[in-house]
Amino acid sequence: MNALDILLWGALPYVVAVGLVAGMIWRYRYDQFGWTTRSSQLYESKMLRIASPMFHYGLFVVLAGHLMGLLIPKAWTDLVVPQETYHLVALVAGTLAGIATLVGIALLIYRRRTIGPVFLATTRNDKLMYVVLGAAIVLGMVATLTGGHTPTGEEHNYRETVSIWFRSLLVFQPDVAAMAASTWQFKVHILVGLALFALIPFSRLVHAFTVPLHYVFRPYVVYRSRDAVEPTPSRGRVRGWDPIGTPDRDRRDR
Repeated sequence: MNALDILLWGALPYVVAVGLVAGMIWRYRYDQFGWTTRSSQLYESKMLRIASPMFHYGLFVVLAGHLMGLLIPKAWTDLVVPQETYHLVALVAGTLAGIATLVGIALLIYRRRTIGPVFLATTRNDKLMYVVLGAAIVLGMVATLTGGHTPTGEEHNYRETVSIWFRSLLVFQPDVAAMAASTWQFKVHILVGLALFALIPFSRLVHAFTVPLHYVFRPYVVYRSRDAVEPTPSRGRVRGWDPIGTPDRDRRDR
């Protein structure tokens, strides 16, 4: 363990976390109108209906797999299923979800590059975000498929290195040695992931932290149809604005 390891795996994650929280607060206070995905569905929707669900659902499965692998200790899952079974299920599900996510983002990038109005609505931040996000997805698949062995040929289980390091960050006692023992594939993947988190407050990815909780508590919107066969009886002319398009107004106009 050297000074670079301490900087990358001991200090950098907290710097990124502080920047993420501070950036989100700044964005909310000074750019609430920009807290959006800046949807381009108005310009093109046919390809978007395929690419967007594929990307978002695939990414949801990928994130769920990350949380399970990083937060749940290996000793706990060993009590339920053998390590070989866990690894096989995680490998198959992670690979399929990664492919779906990768194809989805590839279609989104293709759409944004080839559809004129969509491309004109693309900012430099969007381009940088797509590059970093795409790199994180590709490197994650590389780590999943090729990061199982160290350069010396020994079997590497990220749940005995990366996961231990990640959980140690949550209790503010970073286990730098655990992360330093991981393979280069996982190290590069994590560094790009940290760069992605640092970019979130300044890109459209900020919408991932928007939860419409007010929809749960807002009153119902009641729709009532107007009976055109039996109109309500007129109550006579009253002071104030005349209603528009009602049977009473129509009769007065005739």
